[in-house]
Amino acid sequence: MSQPSPALPNPSGRMPRQIGYIIGNEACERFSFYGMRNILVPFLISSVLLAYLPEGDRDGAAKDVFHTFVIGVYFFPLLGGWLSDRFFGKYHTILWFSLIYCAGHACLALFENNATGFYTGLFLIALGSGGIKPLVVSFCGDQFDQSNKDKAKVVFDAFYWIINFGSFFASLLAPLFLRHYGPAVAFGIPGVLMFIATFVFWLGRRHYVNVPPARRDPHAFFEVVKTALRAERAGAGRPGLLVALFGIAVAVLLLALWALSVLGIVPAAWAESFNFVISACLALGAIIVAGGVGASMQLERARGLHPDAAVDGVRAVLRVLIVFALVTPFWSLFDQKASTWIIQGREMVIPHEAAWWPSWLIQDAAQMQALNPLLVMLLIPFNNLVLYPALRRLGFEPTALRRMGWGIAFSGVAWIAAGAIQLWIDDGEQVSLSWQALPYLLLTFGEVLVSATALEFAYSQAPHAMKGVIMAFWYLTSTFGSLWVLLTNAGVRSDAATAWIAGSGLSENAFLMFFFAGFAFLAAAAFALYARRYPMQDNYRTA
Repeated sequence: MSQPSPALPNPSGRMPRQIGYIIGNEACERFSFYGMRNILVPFLISSVLLAYLPEGDRDGAAKDVFHTFVIGVYFFPLLGGWLSDRFFGKYHTILWFSLIYCAGHACLALFENNATGFYTGLFLIALGSGGIKPLVVSFCGDQFDQSNKDKAKVVFDAFYWIINFGSFFASLLAPLFLRHYGPAVAFGIPGVLMFIATFVFWLGRRHYVNVPPARRDPHAFFEVVKTALRAERAGAGRPGLLVALFGIAVAVLLLALWALSVLGIVPAAWAESFNFVISACLALGAIIVAGGVGASMQLERARGLHPDAAVDGVRAVLRVLIVFALVTPFWSLFDQKASTWIIQGREMVIPHEAAWWPSWLIQDAAQMQALNPLLVMLLIPFNNLVLYPALRRLGFEPTALRRMGWGIAFSGVAWIAAGAIQLWIDDGEQVSLSWQALPYLLLTFGEVLVSATALEFAYSQAPHAMKGVIMAFWYLTSTFGSLWVLLTNAGVRSDAATAWIAGSGLSENAFLMFFFAGFAFLAAAAFALYARRYPMQDNYRTA
């Protein structure tokens, strides 16, 4: 069996010297990512890239581009993780995807007026950012051993802090760069930061511990699933295999309809409403749902061909996938803070006349996004030190599933607040941008309950050999969250939906805000029902 390549000598029990390179890389990369992400929608709305559309349609088109980009960012971790685990190892995969990432930033800065160049840049950033997303934290963990594992928690806390630190300053400064210096500078600065991130990471190359790619595991998640679906049992058919094949057939049909509509063989309306990204995500969803249901129907057939622990692990992962599916509506609300809420903020009034408003710093609606990382850094210690102990004293145990369910519900409350603000705007009132602080507070509270809890929950439920699979599926929850946004945006553009919304007396923006709030409440109710019958496991490793 291959062994990790050794780093330069490190005194036993001390912090690995190479950690500084990884933390420095993360700080620059997070500023780079959030800097471009948080100005993408306002740039697109006012750019020549969407000038071919009527002015009233540009907001919706900008949202579509943004959420398509988010889908890519959270889909490509599957590719990065697979290449790292099977072929190249973490270091080389991170380095090469980082170079792709840099090229994407260069495209954004150079091709602000060229649609092909700009959208190529977005694709490259989604590929590069997504490719390294599942690797950097685990690569950092590889640098520790039994002698200094107690230092790992300090580093992972620093990682979390750096992510929010970079997001906070990027959210504050990038909109100012766009407003005062134009898109070339606003997108160029994140590109420079990403180049620095890559250079810093490369500087540590002689110090890293490089764990080689793993050999193929004959009892991995997908191997057990394949065995279960293929296995025959005397006197019984293979209903699970039929369900899985049905999902594959639906996926092929969805992609075929898109291709045929592009070729003009079927009405072009399909491609207009269900573009390639939507069709591909729906196809992936059909395969995951049908494959999961089919595998669960025949999973016991894998017993004897695989160890009991592997079969039980697959069963645990399939249960966690249901939890993850019920979390996807949360991400459909959360990620719209960088699209729908920015668009709403542009209709509001910045209260420069108020003595308490920092006019020297907050000059653009997009900067309100800085509240999210700031509130995250405040709410996590508040919850852990104040809220959760208080709830326990009252006899209410805030379990992981309860926290996640309430987090989804709080996201719905946040969108009720945003919808009320929109009604205020639609009535012709001059509404202060400061009112957006309320929905940001509610949404961030929901994020802390959901996101900060979900991985803790998932890791406790899946055995060690299945934790990598769990991480891959967790990233897909954001992909499907943005898919619901794209589907909803496509739905409200139909003549019937437009007429119905007009008859309701609500503007399209207000209607969508209340719609997504209802979506979250429905998901929270379904989550609570499933959580009641969920069989909790404890798969933390023994000391």
